[in-house]
Amino acid sequence: MDLLFANDRQGTLPPSWYAEVTPPLAPFPALRGETRADICIVGAGFTGLSAALHLARAGRSVVVLDAHRVGFGASGRNGGQVLGGQRLDQIALERMVGRDDARKLWQIGLDSVRIVQDLIEEGDISCDLHSGALHADWQAKGVAESHDYVAHLARHYDYTHAEPLDAPGLRRYVNTDVYAGGVIDHGSAHLNPLAYVSGLARMARAAGVTIHEKSHVRQVAPGHVTTEAGAVRADQVVLACNGYLGGLHPQTAARVMPINNFIVATAPLPDSAALHRRICAADSNFVVNYYRTTPDNRLLFGGGESYGYRFPRDIAALVRRPLARTFPHLANVEITHAWGGTLAITMNRMPHFAQTRPGLWSASGYSGHGVAMATLAGRMIAEAIQGQTDRFDVMARVPSPRFPGGAALRWPLLVSAMTWYGLRDKLGI
Repeated sequence: MDLLFANDRQGTLPPSWYAEVTPPLAPFPALRGETRADICIVGAGFTGLSAALHLARAGRSVVVLDAHRVGFGASGRNGGQVLGGQRLDQIALERMVGRDDARKLWQIGLDSVRIVQDLIEEGDISCDLHSGALHADWQAKGVAESHDYVAHLARHYDYTHAEPLDAPGLRRYVNTDVYAGGVIDHGSAHLNPLAYVSGLARMARAAGVTIHEKSHVRQVAPGHVTTEAGAVRADQVVLACNGYLGGLHPQTAARVMPINNFIVATAPLPDSAALHRRICAADSNFVVNYYRTTPDNRLLFGGGESYGYRFPRDIAALVRRPLARTFPHLANVEITHAWGGTLAITMNRMPHFAQTRPGLWSASGYSGHGVAMATLAGRMIAEAIQGQTDRFDVMARVPSPRFPGGAALRWPLLVSAMTWYGLRDKLGI
């Protein structure tokens, strides 16, 4: 089953709150016949559009293909959190890759937030950007670890934008008493991701990029990308598909696994019903809950997962459970929108960057940390294609293990892990 079409109709964005409030892009034409470009990019999300924009500005001819519409995938339907650093913390990265590369990865993480902010300012993208990202710990042990990590960042990385919070301090931001404490990172941010990816598409088009929607790529071969109705001959090919890679590249698919996650939007709430400030938040559950408020004071709450390709029939009911656990006083709140999406994870939760053969590049598996990192990934691919490989090579050096058993066993193993950790979270173990 192809995830591109398992839960969505071709050319139609999901019924999200984002799709309702974001001015739509005029459709781009489907590819018909054969064309030629310096670079062909598969996927019109953050990675693909950022790569296209920066390559076009460097004078390259670029064609972007998407099976659906710009921002159809995770880029247009995610939680909108623009997080600094990497998906793994620096202590884990120091053990994994050593202090020198860990420091380079930290800088890349900071650069990823900066490029989002810079592109929004440069392109005058109206996407409701706000600063502040909260990490909330359910258990006292997690609070102590989070506070130690804040001290580690200040001591070894001169990062002073993260502020430790005890339980009363956290309640200054979040209207719930379920947490034991946490951290507020004033250097991270959040935004409307569909508005942001639409802005990137407008910038790419203005730079000379050719975008084709409703152009489902069926095969990728050296120098040749084939859709159901056309083909692109190109010197370089970039796979920017993340969780929607399908069977296009088995070598990447062995390391990058798609999973589904879900978000709801409530009806507008009274002031401070959920959050006291316009920050975003995520908690310490293994299956992370994440949330923020909208300009009209709706709560956007993401949580819950499903196993298999199909979304559940009642997404709202699935997400209401973690929402009610987090905000018991909102257990019966009206839910006006509910949608799902497919992201991609890796074994170690670090993104998988690779040049698998000359002229074929990929970056994917952002593991829920992709708004900023995927944007910078596109630029790093563009740099690497032009011979500036330093940053791309740092990311590519991070170990990227294959999932045990290959694609056939990825889902059963994930089900087992999610079941165990979900039970652990509920019991507070």
